[in-house]
Amino acid sequence: MGLRVLAVDDEAPALDDLVHLLRADPRIGEIHTARDGAAALRKLDRALADGRPIAAVFLDIRMPGLDGTVLGRVLAQFARAPQIVYVTAYEEHAVDAFEIKAADYILKPVRPERLAVAIRRVTEAVDEDGWGDDGEVPAEPEPMPVELGGVTRFVNPAEVLYVEAQGDYARLHTSGGSHLVRIPLAALGERWSGAGFVRVHRSHLVALSAIKELRLDSGRCTIVVGGAELPVARRHVRELRDLLVRRARRSP
Repeated sequence: MGLRVLAVDDEAPALDDLVHLLRADPRIGEIHTARDGAAALRKLDRALADGRPIAAVFLDIRMPGLDGTVLGRVLAQFARAPQIVYVTAYEEHAVDAFEIKAADYILKPVRPERLAVAIRRVTEAVDEDGWGDDGEVPAEPEPMPVELGGVTRFVNPAEVLYVEAQGDYARLHTSGGSHLVRIPLAALGERWSGAGFVRVHRSHLVALSAIKELRLDSGRCTIVVGGAELPVARRHVRELRDLLVRRARRSP
């Protein structure tokens, strides 16, 4: 099927050129695009929620808002981070690329033969990391370190009822309280994707097993989790209902 990739550039002509070159390579499958870092994170998060994670990101550096170096550091926090190839007009960011272990660093204008080398490196890295042919990755839920009075403890996904986005941070809600951790919600969702968590809203990630009620009222959908009533975004309602029905059928 080829690699599932994301191309990110704030300049439309440069993005179009990159997509054209990527499409010409038989090792590339699906190509998603984004015009800035925030949109890229949303695309990555949506692809993950759909069970079709992105294997590699071809990324510009100088972009408004969340630039390529910051986005690269966020992606590097993923349990199975997508391969990153920087595609930029500037040489001076190569050290940053090296620090986050980017697969390659290409200078614009992009030559087809140079892009082919980068794709080969990405393909080799993807194969080595154990991604399947369709881009799926094995689930590896990881605990999250939190600071409590100068002591670090690890909160397991099984302890968390839901997670709330707070800017670049996430608040873990457990039956015993809450903990603020420095990781974006999208990154944590990827890290805990195999632990039964589902994205129900741009601000909430929920443990499916912790949902006690699903309420529909005048077109508005909410769920009850640990005593809290959380909104469900319209685009997630059908998927969430299907997941809850399947879980109920499996229960004795």
